Amino acid sequence: MIDGGGSPGSRAFVDLHVHTSASFDSLASPESQVKAAATRGLTHIAITDHDTIDGALAARDYVAREGLDIGILVGQEVRTSSGDLIAVFLTEAIESGLAPADAIAAIRAQGGLVGIPHPFDKFRGSMLTDPRLEAMAQLVDWVEAHNARLVGHGNEDAALFARDNDLPGIAVSDAHSVMEIGVAYMALDGDPSTAAGLLAALPTLEIVPGRASYFVRLWTPIAKGVNRLRGNGRIRPVASDGRQ
Repeated sequence: MIDGGGSPGSRAFVDLHVHTSASFDSLASPESQVKAAATRGLTHIAITDHDTIDGALAARDYVAREGLDIGILVGQEVRTSSGDLIAVFLTEAIESGLAPADAIAAIRAQGGLVGIPHPFDKFRGSMLTDPRLEAMAQLVDWVEAHNARLVGHGNEDAALFARDNDLPGIAVSDAHSVMEIGVAYMALDGDPSTAAGLLAALPTLEIVPGRASYFVRLWTPIAKGVNRLRGNGRIRPVASDGRQ
């Protein structure tokens, strides 16, 4: 359980990177992720499934139907031609495979915010592993300075990158299972339920780091296999010549 401290409503506890079974690599239902987050004291979570906002919309509908006291931010982990982005406050899914600048423009057109996930992670689609993409710092709103699933020294490198580029460095769980909800998050002052509110609150953020266990991460390849059998494998962007 998260201990808020201070006066009621003075702090928000936010995770901007959570996956559900709408992703190709998770088996956790939107409902189970929401219930775990609410039970563990998070006040807002962004559902950021790969290539889709269906899980986020299902989570938002569940909260409204059950009257739960937790804010759901509709997001997506966007696969670009040069690595992944996190988009939040979406109304429609962003096309996969766009150039990063084009994907960011599409997110901004919806009034959304943009972050760089699991930077410097050599095992995933991480944008900052390519030094040519450091100019992306001028186009985004935050960098994940602590991703609970990142292996190696990538978080330390990301924290330095955020500092050197005057960007907020946030902490996220990158949860793909119920067990990971609440393992890492950020605490901030204000109301992050809108894009303007989140931007205004980011300067007050405090990161609360944690690590997903290696045992939990072993579920990811199992989830990928199960989803592939269900016909929910990863979407392959279509190239300009029609190839996938």
